[in-house]
Amino acid sequence: MQQKIGVLTVGDELLRGEVADANTGLIGRALDRHGLVVWQAVTVGDNEPDIEEALHYLHGKCFLVMVTGGLGSTGDDLTARVAARVCKRRLMKNEEALGQIRDHFARRGESMPPENEKQALMPDRAVVLPNPAGTAPGFQVHHQGKFLFFLPGVPEELSAMLEGSVLAAVLEQTGTPSKKAERVYKIFGISEPKVQTALNEAELPEAVRVGFRIEFPLVQIRLQATGPQAQSLLQEAGNKVRNKLRSHIVAEETGSLAGTVARLFQQSGLRLALAESCTGGLIAAMLTTVPGASEFFDRGAVTYSNRAKEEWLKVSPAVLEAEGAVSRECALAMARGIREAAGSDVGLAVTGIAGPTGGTEQKPVGTVFLALVSAQEEKVQGFCLGGDRERIRTLAAHLALDWLRRFLLLHRRPAAEAVGETD
Repeated sequence: MQQKIGVLTVGDELLRGEVADANTGLIGRALDRHGLVVWQAVTVGDNEPDIEEALHYLHGKCFLVMVTGGLGSTGDDLTARVAARVCKRRLMKNEEALGQIRDHFARRGESMPPENEKQALMPDRAVVLPNPAGTAPGFQVHHQGKFLFFLPGVPEELSAMLEGSVLAAVLEQTGTPSKKAERVYKIFGISEPKVQTALNEAELPEAVRVGFRIEFPLVQIRLQATGPQAQSLLQEAGNKVRNKLRSHIVAEETGSLAGTVARLFQQSGLRLALAESCTGGLIAAMLTTVPGASEFFDRGAVTYSNRAKEEWLKVSPAVLEAEGAVSRECALAMARGIREAAGSDVGLAVTGIAGPTGGTEQKPVGTVFLALVSAQEEKVQGFCLGGDRERIRTLAAHLALDWLRRFLLLHRRPAAEAVGETD
């Protein structure tokens, strides 16, 4: 049985919500890569009694505790003093740590301010952990057969220390965990309960652990297995997931829906032009985060006003007058217009009412129309999306990308890969 690992994050700013706790996630992901799991995470403010109580609690429950925050040079940085008291050691100036702090400033061509000397105060006999990205060294203490790691609260510094020395020190104390493997699938177009039902029906191997996470509007499935058979178990489970959810898998591992669409466009040799209204360029922004997007993406027009739709996309004033800017007819005219203007293979358009105002009884907030035009087909469809303005825009952009994905899979070259292959 694996020994427990605890995380303690310190800072008033975390409890007030001024700063999100990124450090627990950084530690959790770093440990997870090595088959280790955080058992419990606790957050307290810059208050000595609270830090001491939380540290006593986690030390009593865990084999190893990682503490972040409170190692700075100001008066509210209290963690080192509490650590010394909990571990029943003197708080002393550590010359090795002081040398590292001075070196940090020397590399920047500066002298160390006197107040930074406080960051060299550590419990007696602590092992110094170098900080390549900041002024505060961390330290490690072995107390009553357990291991305590004290690290800075700045996420960039913590990340550098984890990769530089801390993970190696943690693994030295925890031993080599069981061999672990995992696969991640990103699902679009069906809800989390329906994904769960599909996986139940797929009858995955019992030894494979399944985790879910909402990454709106995607559902992320994480399959994990440990031991010598991990890879073969995941291969079997992955095949079953693909068979059950084939048309809804839009990306795998660290990939994205936009990345999948970009890859399929690059394989197809086709070029794309976009006409966006309610999404305001969001679809274009998502695609152009992918390196090499210029290979397939010709242009995008944000035609927010009726005048822009008329002048840039040649949408008929009669269509706008009779059907409105948010209509099947307008969306189709926009897609035709941008494709013709760009001379592209594919034209895609989106128009809608993102809210919070502008809706009517016939066209409530969340009404969105998508249109796709190519040499092979013309397609237009209306949707009624829920949520606030941000969610409606985000979901509309993902729907548009998924339309492109499905179109490209139907018209792809034979050599194209099978991520998200339709039934």
